[in-house]
Amino acid sequence: MSELTTVARPYAKAAFDYAVEKNAITQWQEMLVFAAEVAKNDSVTDILSGAMAAEKLADLFVNICGEQLDQAGQNLIHVLAENGRLKALPEIALLFNHYKAEYDKEIDVEVTSAVELSKKQLDEISASLEKRLARKVKLNCSVDADIVAGVIIKAGDTVIDGSVRSKLNRLSDTLQS
Repeated sequence: MSELTTVARPYAKAAFDYAVEKNAITQWQEMLVFAAEVAKNDSVTDILSGAMAAEKLADLFVNICGEQLDQAGQNLIHVLAENGRLKALPEIALLFNHYKAEYDKEIDVEVTSAVELSKKQLDEISASLEKRLARKVKLNCSVDADIVAGVIIKAGDTVIDGSVRSKLNRLSDTLQS
């Protein structure tokens, strides 16, 4: 996967820079997500693995995508086909989304709690994280009864573990030392 990321990064960056320049970030995001889904299709994956000529492969891919791609999107598909990189489209779309989140100063945050959190609690967590991280926060919540009580918050590389399970584990380690 890391090899695909390395291959996809310059294409994603170029597409994002172009989208910013043309003020079409959302349009490009939609095109790339659609093209990535096409590239992940089993039938298309078999075709991409075959020995078809790059121009013919690009034309086939563009025809499958239809009106979902504008002229610039079709040009990207042709460049990817010429360089044998159409398989990297899902990773390109993923990196593009990452660049968009950075540009919009947004971050996805995983919140795991022992019980379902109320709207007020979620609003407080969101406001606190927005202040701390200086970004718009999008909460993705889940429930895990194993943490006993409290919450575990993961935002990028930052982890805030306020669960009772974690505190009990630390107490147990301390008592055993």
